[in-house]
Formats: sequence, C-alpha cells, structure tokens
Amino acid sequence: MIRPIVARTLATAALLTGSLLVSGCASAEEPAAEPSTAASQAEEPLEPTATVTPEPTEHVDPTCTTILPEATVADFESVGWSAREDLMRVGTLQLAGSVMCTWGDFSVATDHVQVFGWAPTTGAEASEARSELIEQGWVVVNDDSGNFVTENPETAIATDDDGFGMTYWFTDDGIKLADTKQGLLLIEWPPA
Repeated sequence: MIRPIVARTLATAALLTGSLLVSGCASAEEPAAEPSTAASQAEEPLEPTATVTPEPTEHVDPTCTTILPEATVADFESVGWSAREDLMRVGTLQLAGSVMCTWGDFSVATDHVQVFGWAPTTGAEASEARSELIEQGWVVVNDDSGNFVTENPETAIATDDDGFGMTYWFTDDGIKLADTKQGLLLIEWPPA
C-alpha cells in the first residue's frame, strides 16, 4: 500500500507537470501585425527590367563549305574531293557577292563533278539573268516549289531522276545554281 503522503506528493507533482505542459503549449500573445505595404508597392512604378539584346551575328560570306550542309562537305572530302571557288555567272552576267563551287577530284582529268552556286541579286539583275538564259534556249519551269530556269533536256549532259540538268532557282533571297534541279535542295544559303 502506498502511503497517503506519497500519494499526495505524486498527485501534486503530476498536476504541476500537466499544468506546465499545458501552459507551454498555449500560444504567446502575437505581436501586433505591421501595416501591409503590398498595396503601396503595387502602386509604385516598377523598375524597368534589362532586356538582353542578342549579339549581332558575324557576317559570313558564302563559300563552298558554307552553302552546303556540313555532312555533304564531309562526304565530298572523304572521297578526296575539293572545291574550286569562283564568282557565279549567268550567261555573260557576273554576279558580285556570289559563289560558284565545282566539287571534284582535280588530281585527275574528269568530268565527274558537282556544281553548286548562290548569288544575291536585285530584281533587275534576276530579270536580266533570266532573260539571257531564255534567249539562249534554257527552259522555264514554274512549279509548287518555285521558279526555275533549266537547260534544255535535249542538250543536257547529265540529268537528275526528273530529267533536269543544270538549273537556276530564282528565289526572294537570290539565285541558286546546281548541276541538277534535285541538287538545288542541298544549298542552305543564305543562313536562317
């Protein structure tokens, strides 16, 4: 049996411990809330944010290695081909700022070459070039993909699967040239 004095002491101790636990869990008085500045901040004009202006891209002239996809250039080089670069001509018209590339193995006499070219043109230059080609017997082909002038298929040395030989493609960006109409699809100039 527990003595009454010990029982009272334990009961008092339990009561005090419980009181302390309950008072510790009670929330303290909250400090007075500071006035909100959200409304006044919203009314103040915001500082302008800095706009990042992209660096201007470096001007790159068209070359035999820039007007074609890297993979095509690598394929040509892997078989020992190199490019001879010149200004592009359309009939008697030599086009400034242009490039005409003849890819082949120049260490041997051969007619196994690929020709690609690009020229920036004004509307007047494009019209003059087109007229000169037509006067020489070249054929105009307008289809869904553009406006082309191609050599007469009866006199073409080499043609693609559709029967087109050397072909000029007149675009808004200039004139593209390839030894076949299908070859024009490889020219990636001017850069986007």
